[in-house]
Amino acid sequence: MGRTGYARRDGEAHASPSSADQSRPVGGPRMTVPHPRPTRRPVRRALLAAVAALGLLVPAACSGGGEPEGPVTLRVSTWGNDSRLKLTEQAVDAFEAANPDVTVVVENSEWGSYWDKLATQTAGNNSPDVIQMDEAYIAAYGSRGALLDLGEVSEQLDLSAMDPTVRDTGLVEDELVGAPIGVGNFSVAVNPEVLERAGVEMPDDTAWTWQDLADISATVSEELGSEGVYGLDGFGSGAAELGAWARQHGEEVWPTTGPGVSEATVRSFFDYSTGLVESGATPPAEVQVENANLPLDASMFATNRAAFHLLFHTQISAFGAASGTQLELLRLPAQAPGESPRMVNKASMYWSIASRSEHPEAAARLIDFLLTDPAATTVLTTERGIPAIPEVQEEISSLLDPQAQVSLDFTQAITPELVPPPQVTPATASGFSDEFNLIGTDVLFGRATPADGTARVLSAVQSMA
Repeated sequence: MGRTGYARRDGEAHASPSSADQSRPVGGPRMTVPHPRPTRRPVRRALLAAVAALGLLVPAACSGGGEPEGPVTLRVSTWGNDSRLKLTEQAVDAFEAANPDVTVVVENSEWGSYWDKLATQTAGNNSPDVIQMDEAYIAAYGSRGALLDLGEVSEQLDLSAMDPTVRDTGLVEDELVGAPIGVGNFSVAVNPEVLERAGVEMPDDTAWTWQDLADISATVSEELGSEGVYGLDGFGSGAAELGAWARQHGEEVWPTTGPGVSEATVRSFFDYSTGLVESGATPPAEVQVENANLPLDASMFATNRAAFHLLFHTQISAFGAASGTQLELLRLPAQAPGESPRMVNKASMYWSIASRSEHPEAAARLIDFLLTDPAATTVLTTERGIPAIPEVQEEISSLLDPQAQVSLDFTQAITPELVPPPQVTPATASGFSDEFNLIGTDVLFGRATPADGTARVLSAVQSMA
């Protein structure tokens, strides 16, 4: 039976962050409070510096040279709430039943402490065999030889059924160091009941613009503001928001080819976010901060006090459960009528194998089982995102509740429209999400002008590129 090393309830619900901010799995990034209290940031930076030293400590693709004889014990690191942990343990139990030579120990943490713990373990050459990995950190680990090239275990882990554009988001320096578990689409969740109460029609998401979102949100706030209801619960401090905004301008925050994000684009982003507050479309900055730091089930969108919320789309299940309302998903608005919103697939998270694992083949068998075997996929369903393998999507469809089915239907509807995803966050830029959150929050509070915020963002991008 799968055993748990460490478990803690963390308020997180479903897959990643998230983006949303891509680093924080649920509800987007936490916004910085007006007068920040001491945080774990210096510790996090120190531990990431320790990971940076792995080029000296960890030989690239050191796979241990094959499987030893006798029983094998695998350590698996995960983050998530109790619900995800229980489902993971059920899937692991099924793997152990099918592979009696392997015992799996699940080491679960909450999101915030997960990366500190993993950095410490990795720097001490004590990494778990199988690592749940996020887009914001995969290059930081993969580029320094801490993760195995999965091509070395292709006999045990077959990813050929996965869409190549999704699979290849796990590439770091031409090595596949992460197997995407699921996909997430940064999109707009909508509460139809709030729109109806405000006397507003559901927008046509195949044609709407950011100005349409602003206008509709302002109308909702005007109609229902006396009840503490806003149109859009927040905007302006999430790195995923900036990434989508830049992409719609033909730019990327972290480009491989083509232009990087420009001064004009960042300035227009901050002009838009401050304009939302001025019009009442979003709450005042202090309300946005308070809301972003609440547990998900107490937040505005989860308690039917906002019509719109930006998220990675599988998170809608958690919000739907909390709100008691059947929520819907909309495409991102475009910059202008008739333009594409240029949406992309983001890997919700990855399974990786530590390069120093003594059991890489057994680790690969476990990952393959979790990704493809019905004994696991029908248990996990959309817990870590919409499955990245289309056949698995079809396999679990009949098992989903109506709210989760909304996520799957949305994925399948927009897939033909998606543009190629950007590169993963570079190894040097894992801290950008936190930095952008600080800057965006300062702009919302008026502690920095949009021009000042733009200069700080561009400086941060340049220093981390």
